[in-house]
Amino acid sequence: MPDIKAIRAKINEIDRRLVATLNERAALALELVKLKDSAGLPIYAPDREASVLRGVAGLTKGPLPPTAITAIYREIISSTRALQRVIVVTYLGPAGTYTHQAAREHFGSGAEYNPAETIADVFNDVAKAKADVGVVPIENSTGGVVNETLDMFMSCDLKICDEIVLEIHHYLLGTGKLADVKRVCSKPEAVAQCRVWLTEHLPGVEVVPVASTTAAAKMAAADPSIAAIASREAAELYALGVLAENVEDRHENVTRFVVLSQHCGTRTGRDRTSVMLAIRNEVGALYNILLPFKKHEVNLTKIESRPSKTKVWDYMFFVDMEGHVEDDAIAAALKEIESSCRYVQVLGSYPRADH
Repeated sequence: MPDIKAIRAKINEIDRRLVATLNERAALALELVKLKDSAGLPIYAPDREASVLRGVAGLTKGPLPPTAITAIYREIISSTRALQRVIVVTYLGPAGTYTHQAAREHFGSGAEYNPAETIADVFNDVAKAKADVGVVPIENSTGGVVNETLDMFMSCDLKICDEIVLEIHHYLLGTGKLADVKRVCSKPEAVAQCRVWLTEHLPGVEVVPVASTTAAAKMAAADPSIAAIASREAAELYALGVLAENVEDRHENVTRFVVLSQHCGTRTGRDRTSVMLAIRNEVGALYNILLPFKKHEVNLTKIESRPSKTKVWDYMFFVDMEGHVEDDAIAAALKEIESSCRYVQVLGSYPRADH
């Protein structure tokens, strides 16, 4: 017992120093607010936050892993930011969706979260300054791109200022027992990602697509014969039991989300740039826009095409690349492709999410 008391006394002393240091840090952050306000800078600075998180993650030498340090510091940053002003985050809702989970993990408990019914609503809320930032899914490692998000960039002039990468783990939720399940409900994408598991463990059970994983969770909360494929957060929100966990067919199931803003970020040294292109309808046009990126050694990480919706068989190309638009290599490549394009728009340069 004397050893326990001595260790606890040391912990108490460390806690006192930690609280004092956190308040000292917060006071300095409030001083920065005045300088940022006078310079007209936005309250949310993803480039600075990414730099801080990577820096502290690299400092840990003890039992706490970098992921734990990052999670702790996200809350420190969120709480400090809230002292300045609570930022409003709109996201593809309703509450309990994976987009909601991604937003909360990224912005912490110090933000205000407003669900939107559609991806278009998220874009519109940010464009009309009803929210500071918006969070929408853009691609899944198994399901591919989210077409609605790409299409919105063709009609809205918002910027991508950050990205969030979230490992998606599906849970089978309900109020009864697994043997009582007569129907399984979830959004079509989630159902598709769990087909093998459902066939093996619930053969013959009806699978019903619904609007969202949250809608499925609400149905399961009202009927013990219904199970929902949803997140663990949905289980907590709607008082559901976990009938089975990690029911996705591929456990390396990752969704990438983008953070929408009216502002661009500055360079961090570990960035990604997204560009929207309309190429000329001529032989070799696509080859001509790819060649400059090879020439300047710019690594392209994704190329997607979407109908332009202006005329038949006319397409827009969405291109992701490693680096910042202010990097010499990317700037030179974009300059060279202008002659082969009818239209070039940089959607944003932002900190690259680690995964």
